Amino acid sequence: MTPTDRKKNLRANLALLLGLGVLLAVEAWCGYRLYHFAKQQQRLKQDYSVVNSITFGIFSVDSWRDKISGVLDSQVNAFHVTKKQKKELQAQVEKQLHQLVAKTADEINKPQKSLGGKLKKLAFNAVVDVDTLQALVPSFAHTIVLRLTNPASTNRLKGIVTGKLDQLEQQTYDSTAEAYHTLIVHLYKKYHVADAYRLNQTLVQQVKAVHRISYQYAYAMFACVLLALGLWWLLRKQVHLQTMLFVISLLPALVLLLVGISAPIIEVDARIGTMHFQILGQEVGFQNQVLFFQSKSLTGIVSTLIAQTKPDAVLVGILVMLFVIILPVLMLVATGLHVSCGNKISDNKIIKYLALESGKWNMADVMVVGIMMTYIGLNGILKSQLSGLNMHGGGLTLVTTNNSYLQPGYLVFVGYVIYETLLRKILKHVTALRC
Repeated sequence: MTPTDRKKNLRANLALLLGLGVLLAVEAWCGYRLYHFAKQQQRLKQDYSVVNSITFGIFSVDSWRDKISGVLDSQVNAFHVTKKQKKELQAQVEKQLHQLVAKTADEINKPQKSLGGKLKKLAFNAVVDVDTLQALVPSFAHTIVLRLTNPASTNRLKGIVTGKLDQLEQQTYDSTAEAYHTLIVHLYKKYHVADAYRLNQTLVQQVKAVHRISYQYAYAMFACVLLALGLWWLLRKQVHLQTMLFVISLLPALVLLLVGISAPIIEVDARIGTMHFQILGQEVGFQNQVLFFQSKSLTGIVSTLIAQTKPDAVLVGILVMLFVIILPVLMLVATGLHVSCGNKISDNKIIKYLALESGKWNMADVMVVGIMMTYIGLNGILKSQLSGLNMHGGGLTLVTTNNSYLQPGYLVFVGYVIYETLLRKILKHVTALRC
């Protein structure tokens, strides 16, 4: 090879290195941003699930107290006596007064043994005419009813009832009240809101925005990988560039792997969407009560399994870590060393085995299928179980929702598996050229 050819090759290698370096930098930055936003979404959903937890809703004494108190307060404040009720009330008062006059007269007129009793009886019969009293009962009852139903008396009655209700509210105690108050005040400050409605609205809006941005960064990562593969197609006949091109192409795979195992891959979210019923003719209900929420990455799943006390769970966690996380990283590093280094390193038994023969131990593709099957099975179980809670009729409406989804981390991990498979095929081509 002439000096001129060497210079051309050097310039071509440098240009290729610069171009792929830019693609790698863009992919790595997009991967970092995806990881950042995926974790932010996880935190937002966690805050939402805590605020709307069934523990602080349907299972909270305070929540029931506030809702029932609201119904009773509205009933008391809306209380007024109609004409029909006044007539019924007057009839009841007249009846009671008639009975009272008759009973009093009978009590006094019964045979008396004592001198005082006889004098009282004599005085009563001389002064009081029972028939006249009975005739005056309707006018007495009318006056009593007017006094009882005038606005001032009605307001006094409302005040008495409201005071008793407030007293009962103060006596009702929920052990979670203080914890919930501390939590909600902290979240109000964190998200700069003043009430629970705005807090939920803010969390939902931010989750939607972050979810959309996360997928945009995932698509940008895939675009970088496709451009790298496009370079292979354009430079497939440039033999002198094959080695550098392959080694640098391993780095995007490493980025995909690291993001795929660290970003959340699956989210399980089971809720009671709505629960409505009637108390004293008014509708009372709960909305978006979170029954269960979990969002996990591959590394999170592994750490959870290893932290278990059961030996079988620990063993599964160790196996997943070895064959889905550690081995793929070692394979990429060994492949790069095997292709780029001299015979002494590339022919090393360990390096050569990891680069060319360890693929059968790589369980990343198996994990992709396993996660998908787990999601499908779990989704089916949740839908089946939640549908059994749905109720319509008897004054009660209860609707459950399943908001479980695969997350961008899973999409990136699938992208790694596909890209790594293509690299394996390209490695055979590069190895053949070297031989």
